[in-house]
Parts: sequence; C-alpha cells; structure tokens
Amino acid sequence: MVGEGSGVTSLLHVDDAALATLAALDGGAPGIYNVTDDEPAPLRDWLPVYAESLGAKAPRRVPAWLARLLAGRFLVEQATTQRGASNAKAKRELGWQPRYPSWREGFFDAPR
Repeated sequence: MVGEGSGVTSLLHVDDAALATLAALDGGAPGIYNVTDDEPAPLRDWLPVYAESLGAKAPRRVPAWLARLLAGRFLVEQATTQRGASNAKAKRELGWQPRYPSWREGFFDAPR
C-alpha cells in the first residue's frame, strides 16, 4: 500500500466487461463508455479485501517517497491521487447493469 492509499480505483469483474461489450455491440451509440462497478474505492479499502480474497496476508504500507524511488512517480500518483470513474453513461445509454455492482462481491466470486 503506497502512502495513505487514497487513490480511488474503479474496478470491474470480467463477466461485467463481457456483458457491457455485448450491450455496446447490440446497439450502443459510438462513443466512449466507462465500464466499471458502482463503487469506486480508495486503494486502502479495496487492496486488503483483495488480498483476503486470494488468501494472502494484508498488504504492508510503503511511504510514498520510497515507492517513488522503487516504482516510479506514475505508480505513486495512481496509488495516492487517482480518481474513480462513473459508469452512469454506460448504464443509461447501453441499458447495462453490472452483475457485480461492488468489487466486494466480485473479488470473492472471481475464478482463481
């Protein structure tokens, strides 16, 4: 976990990606759609749950300055300042609904 883990991530189950693709092919207007679950979340919230779903230990925290030296500025920016995305346009214009509206369900149902 980098710094405070405040970067917000929008996640998506692979099944929902496939369903959104089919919805777009079936009649979506040309354009760009954010296809995500309904719950963008900070890294500090979702990463420990993801580790648990894999049977792994809880992630350790790494200070941002050290992560910048080891992994680079881009990773640190993502982990600390990234903003989540909204799936409202995809839901509205494609009639798509995620089967897994929250990463909380999707992590534990994903194939291993």
